[in-house]
Amino acid sequence: MSKPLTVRPSPLAGRWYPRDPEELATLVDHYLNVPNTRQFARPIGVLVPHAGIIFSGSVAGKAFSITRDLTIDSVVIVGPSHHPYPARLLSTAHSHYETPLGRVPVAVDLVEALESRLGVRRVANDPEHAIEIELPFLQQALKGTFNLLPIAMIDQSWETSQQLGKLIAELIQDRQTLLVASSDLSHFYPQEEANRLDRVILDAVADYAPQAVIQADEQGQGFACGRGAIAATMVAAQRLGASAAEIVGYATSGDATGDMSRVVGYGAALFN
Repeated sequence: MSKPLTVRPSPLAGRWYPRDPEELATLVDHYLNVPNTRQFARPIGVLVPHAGIIFSGSVAGKAFSITRDLTIDSVVIVGPSHHPYPARLLSTAHSHYETPLGRVPVAVDLVEALESRLGVRRVANDPEHAIEIELPFLQQALKGTFNLLPIAMIDQSWETSQQLGKLIAELIQDRQTLLVASSDLSHFYPQEEANRLDRVILDAVADYAPQAVIQADEQGQGFACGRGAIAATMVAAQRLGASAAEIVGYATSGDATGDMSRVVGYGAALFN
């Protein structure tokens, strides 16, 4: 007997990105059409930002462009939770996510495994943007359809990040999978200070030092709202064979708006 279809409607369409499918597809394709001067290896994972598409889409596109036309069975998106829940980790209670570009099926078996092994709480009709904002890029970039494992972290400690990363790698080791760490960087500093703070986080990423990402945030040396998501993704990618990270994009909201007084930082990276 098949399980009932329960679709998570988009709370972002018309607000964080266009509601019209053609307009959205055209905009995403614009950000994906990045002229690359060299060939990149197929990434095991990517780091991408999660602001409104007009603010961070150009940076996200620099990582997602490297995934164009890949055939992927499952995509694991790990991000922070911007909303409180009485749990360490969250996933979805729905069978599908919906965007104007179509429905994305959830890898329910993987969600159930996370629930039984790590106590991940499944929630319905969540307002979280950090996962959904990446879906139009994936829908336009990847070849064919894919299943989604969405994970939102409330506890972003190193201990939880390690546990999550190791379990993700164990669960997906026999699948064609793409890992996605969804995180913005510093928030609401002047441009020059934001650049300095963000460089600390991105240097830790480039050094493939996931614990250092969390430590930098905890010590106030740099900031990433998805510090645990970055670390967990790096742990998982490393266990799946990644040994290096490459920064492929950086900008701030000020680069999009012209207001350099209070900016949000955005970074993009590949894990190989």
